[in-house]
Amino acid sequence: MAYLKTIFQAVLILTCLRSAAQQPAIFLADPTIFADKGAYYLYGTGSNQGFPVYVSADLKTWSHPADSFALHRGQSFGNGGFWAPQVFKYKGSYYMAYTADEQIAIAKASSPKGPFKQDQFVHLSGAGKQIDPFLFFDKNGKIYLYHVKLQNGNRIYVAEMKPDLSDVAPGTEKECIASTEGWENTAGAKWPVAEGPTVLVHKNTYYLIYSANDFRNKDYAVGYATSSSPLGPWKKYAGNPIISRSTVGQNGTGHGDVFIDKNGKMKYVLHTHRSDDRVSPRATAVIGLQFKPVKDGPDVLEAEEGSFEWLQVH
Repeated sequence: MAYLKTIFQAVLILTCLRSAAQQPAIFLADPTIFADKGAYYLYGTGSNQGFPVYVSADLKTWSHPADSFALHRGQSFGNGGFWAPQVFKYKGSYYMAYTADEQIAIAKASSPKGPFKQDQFVHLSGAGKQIDPFLFFDKNGKIYLYHVKLQNGNRIYVAEMKPDLSDVAPGTEKECIASTEGWENTAGAKWPVAEGPTVLVHKNTYYLIYSANDFRNKDYAVGYATSSSPLGPWKKYAGNPIISRSTVGQNGTGHGDVFIDKNGKMKYVLHTHRSDDRVSPRATAVIGLQFKPVKDGPDVLEAEEGSFEWLQVH
C-alpha cells in the first residue's frame, strides 16, 4: 500500500507541475484591455453570443467565470459577428464601442464587467459596412470615431462624434489610412487591408496605430502613422511594421489596443495565430511599447524587445 501511495503522490506531483507549466491560453482576437480601479479587464472577438470578459489584478493571473459576458447578444444591437470591442469611461459611465453585423454600435454599463446594454438596439450612421471602432477623446473636448469602412479594401476613416455619443456628426467623415505599401499587402491581394485603429497623442503629435494584410496572412503586422491633427493628413512611419512575425517570432501579429499598466508603462495587447499552419483560434498576447526620441521629427514608437508574452488563464 505504501508503494502504491508513493506512485500516486508522484503522479499527482507530475500532473500539477505539467498543469502549472501549461496553463491554458486565452483565445480572443482583436483584443482590448481596459484598466480601472486596480484591475484589468480583457475583451475581444471570440463568441457569437457577445463579448466574454477576463479579469486580472496583475496581467499575469486572469480569471474568466463561466458564462461571463460583458455584452450578451439580445441586450444590445447585433445578431452575430461580434468583433473588435473598445471599452472606455465617459461622464461616470462605462461604454463599449463594438462591431456587430458589420456595423458599429455603442452600449452602456455601470461596471466594466457589464452588462453593456442599449435602450434602443441601433447602430451608428454611415454608408455601407463599417467595423473596428476606436473612440478618441481629444484635449480640446472633441470626440473622434476612428473606424474601418469596407469599400475597395479595408480603409481607416475618422468622423467626429456627437457629445452624447448617440451618433456621428453628419458630414465629418474623412479617410485616414489605406493599404498602399509593400509590407501592408504582401500577398498582392485585390482587397488590401488596413484596420484595427488605435490613436494616442504624444508631445502634440497624433499616432495612429493600425494593422495591415488580411488577418489570415502570416504577415499580418502592426505599423503606425503620425499627424499634427486628429484629422490628418497622416504620414506613415518609414520603419513600419513595428510588430510583425519577424520581430516577435509569431505569425499573424496584430489588431490590438494600447493601455497603460499600473507602473505607467505603455503596452499593446494583440492576437496571433500561434501556429505555423492554422489561423484560428487566435491567441492573445501583450507586448511593451515605448517612445524613442529623435533629433528631427516626432518620437519613434517601437516595441520593447523581449517583452512579448502570452496571456493565460490561471
